[in-house]
Parts: sequence; structure tokens; C-alpha cells
Amino acid sequence: MVGFETQEVERKVLSMLRVLSDSQEPLGARVIARRLKDLGVELGERAVRYHLKLMDERGLTQPVGRDGRLITESGIDELRSALVGDKVGFAISRIELLAFRTSFNWEKRTGSIPVNVSLFPKEQFAQALQTMKPVFAQGLYVSDLVAVARGGERLGEVTVPDGKIGLATVCSIVVNGSLLKAGIPIDSRFGGILQVKNHRPHRFVELIHYAGSSLDPSEVFIRARMTSVREVVTSGNGKILANFREIPALCRPIAEEVTAKLKEAGLGGLLLMGNTSEPVCEIPVELNKIGMILLGGLNPVAAAEEAGIEAENHAMSTIIEYESLIKFWEL
Repeated sequence: MVGFETQEVERKVLSMLRVLSDSQEPLGARVIARRLKDLGVELGERAVRYHLKLMDERGLTQPVGRDGRLITESGIDELRSALVGDKVGFAISRIELLAFRTSFNWEKRTGSIPVNVSLFPKEQFAQALQTMKPVFAQGLYVSDLVAVARGGERLGEVTVPDGKIGLATVCSIVVNGSLLKAGIPIDSRFGGILQVKNHRPHRFVELIHYAGSSLDPSEVFIRARMTSVREVVTSGNGKILANFREIPALCRPIAEEVTAKLKEAGLGGLLLMGNTSEPVCEIPVELNKIGMILLGGLNPVAAAEEAGIEAENHAMSTIIEYESLIKFWEL
């Protein structure tokens, strides 16, 4: 029993560290409690203060001002290494959370949509944009709507550190969220590397199942330099980031309507929708289901990384208001 209680305390501590790690500025107990609720953790303001005091004593957090806290290097290390069993399936739970928080209304063109946030060194941002331009021109994205913020400014719930420029790109979870709002159950199977031949999707050559992963697959593939997005742009052959979803075959007409409406609003992402119970790009599909391939929102950023421009990527990072986005070409 004591062991269980200790584990529960550790889970709460890790949830609080996760909230603090997403912020570059000090957060008070009230704000932490509110953000924990978004993560599905019910912890009152008083309980948060109690845990913060214990975390200060362990060197995981550092008091700032009257009530604020910042995460320390020790806290970041703890977050990276602790309770790996709890982090298995983190990717799928993140997808479900962001899909639920998606509130985009395609008729009014308002509401929140999920984004990835990539942090570039300030001096390399202009070069990164030049590298990404051909990728956007080829349509290898979820959307050409983006947001940019400089050091100290915010993209959704993420504060951009000094010396960096943040770029928010629309995440394919916008499709999940929109299908969910339309009453369509969607099974997010995996993120992968999709081989492209003669400008057409050919087959998946690598994949990571969301349910068994503590990391976002796109971040892993980019860091491992496993993409060749720039080759796809120039020759029509190469490897790009893509995601695999399944929906009930019965829902196909509604799914087609939803994805068409999203496309009209500049939110694409759907690369391919298969036939009932038939494999898609060599991936078997369950009985009475349809396979869907969605483009990875980080493909333009992957191209910049291929060109040697380092970025710190936070896939499936936060939500942002649709109205605050601008066309990539306006940058």
C-alpha cells in the first residue's frame, strides 16, 4: 500500500514537472493546478503548493518571486528518466487529449487547432525558411498556415526561449479532432516513414506504434535523420513523415465530407483513404475498417534538418487559435 502511495506521489510530481518544463516563465500553484486539469490530473491549489515545497527540497524546482516556480536541470533529468513505464503510451494519450481540445469550426473558421512547435536558432531562421519553401510549394504539409514567435513570446502554451525563433506548424491531429467532433471513432495506429515513388505514396518502411511509445515518432525519425523530404521535392522519390489511422468503413461518407471541409479551410493532411478492409501502402487494415494516411506536419522542418539546420522539435505540442495563423508565404 505504501509503495502504491509513493508511486502516486511520483506521478503527481512528474505531471507537475511536465507542466513546468513546457513553460519558460515561472508558474504559480493556481496556474499549475489549471494546466494539470487539462492533462487529466485533479490536484487542488493547496495540494500543488504542498508538492512544490517537497520538490524544492529535492532540487527539482526553484522558487521565483512569491509563488512562482521554475524547473531545474535536476527536474528536467528526473522528467526524462523517471517512470518509463508510465510514459509508454504517452504519444497516444497526447493525441487523444489534443483531439479532444480541438474546437475548430470550419463554417465560422474559428476555434483551436493542434500544432507542433519547432525552435530554431535566431540566426538560422531565415535560412530554414528558404529550405522549407520548396516543401510547402510541393504540398508536403498538413497546412501552409503557420505562426511565428520570438524569444519571450508564446505559441499557444509554449514560451519561446531567448535566442530562438519558434515556428508552429499544423499537426495532423486536426483531422482526429474534426472527425471526433463529427462522431467518428478514429484509431491512431502509428507514425512512420512513408516511401514515395514517382510522387506517389508507395509503402511504409519504418513505423512506431503510438500505444507502445513514450516519444513522438516524428521527433524520433527527424533526430535519426531517417527522412529524405528534399529528395521527394526534387525527384519525386524519397521518404517522408506520415501517420496511419483507421476508421469504421460505415463512416466513410462523413469522413470524406469532413476532410473536404478542412481542405477548404486550408487544413489538409489527408494523403490517401483506402478501401474497406484492404491494405493501404502495404499496411493491413482490420475487417470493416478503412485505412487513412495523413501527412506529417513536421515534413518542412525535417527538410531543414536534412540541410543541417538544427531545430528543437516539440511535436503534438499545444493548441493555437486558427485566426492567429498566417500563410507561410507571408513570412
